[in-house]
Amino acid sequence: MRHAFDSPAKRVGPQRGGIVLVFLAVLGVVVLAAAGYLWFVLHWSYSEGDRAGVLLKFSRKGWLCKTWEGELAQYVVPGMAPSIWQFSVRDDEAAARLRSALGKNVVLHYEEHRGIPTSCFGETVYFVREVRLAAAPLPPG
Repeated sequence: MRHAFDSPAKRVGPQRGGIVLVFLAVLGVVVLAAAGYLWFVLHWSYSEGDRAGVLLKFSRKGWLCKTWEGELAQYVVPGMAPSIWQFSVRDDEAAARLRSALGKNVVLHYEEHRGIPTSCFGETVYFVREVRLAAAPLPPG
């Protein structure tokens, strides 16, 4: 039996709930895809290698996301201006070693991670993993 106060809006109610459920499912898939992409670019390195030079600058930067950032002076030819290489550090142990090596000759082992969508993980694509003091001093600039 139908009443006069039954409106078509009541019949639309379950459809609206279905739309919300579909929206939440799509949102969940997007969030999972973004998290999977972020995990991939942070754990898979595009390249890795070593760079040697004098550690010029090392500091913790950022308004909201604090990251360790540094600069390494690489001397190619004595007497010429050095090439400055900028890098980021995510590992606290490596950051502590770099802080104590400021102004010294170092060899840095790094990984390059391309495609990171935000600077909250570092301002550069080069992430230093290991720090060694250089055995022989590098030529002064």
